[in-house]
Amino acid sequence: MSARGLLFTVLGEFVLPTGGSAWTSAFIQTFARLGVEEKAIRQALARTGADGWITPERQGRRTRWVLTSAGTRLLTEGTERIYAFASSQGDWDGSWLLVLARVPESDRSARHLLRTRLGWAGLGSPAPGVWITTHTDRVGEVEDVLSQAGVIDRQIFVAEHRGGGDLGTLVAQAWDLPAIEKEYEEFIAEFAASSAADPLIRLTELVHAWRRFPSIDPGLPARLLPARWSGARAAKLFAARHAKWSPDAMMQWIRLNKTAS
Repeated sequence: MSARGLLFTVLGEFVLPTGGSAWTSAFIQTFARLGVEEKAIRQALARTGADGWITPERQGRRTRWVLTSAGTRLLTEGTERIYAFASSQGDWDGSWLLVLARVPESDRSARHLLRTRLGWAGLGSPAPGVWITTHTDRVGEVEDVLSQAGVIDRQIFVAEHRGGGDLGTLVAQAWDLPAIEKEYEEFIAEFAASSAADPLIRLTELVHAWRRFPSIDPGLPARLLPARWSGARAAKLFAARHAKWSPDAMMQWIRLNKTAS
């Protein structure tokens, strides 16, 4: 767990719903309990500030970090997707969102952006330059990603599968479902126990572990998933543990940030 990745988890889980600001010392104390050194969290704060997600406010010798409008928007959208993620799609009419997007091999930044952002939107790539998802309502999100990546050579379709190869083969080419299933099993094993000696830290670890799944699990309809699929069970476990640990964890964070002020 990188310090910066954990920082975004803490920002979304605790800072966003409690006014949008927190003292440096509150971050340092929290991250020390997570096993992160002070130097690492200070660097993470500085980098996140340089990227425009948070901004520092000096008060004497102390610094308070405040979410920017861009940071607030990013975390709000992210937390909504994370908390609502249920692993599998409910109603599906059989339609696919098909994206053809060609990016030069030399443009690594654009390719990385497409891979991460389209993955977050639930798209997989069964072949170079081809992206698919069963979530046809995400056309606008896909268009935004393509524009941000500067992709000019692109086409977007909403289509139906009318024959040819097996859909199971297509899904296997686009996503590594066995690897995702393994991660779900590990998540369930990690958070099987309902007790938490330190709710603040345990909740941070829970959310940090769960927030990865919306970017790797496409949320396919049940008919396209393998017979063995632990996604729904993991989603129920996340909801249960979050509900149990969140009140005490939030109280700890508020008290910690207030003490630091």
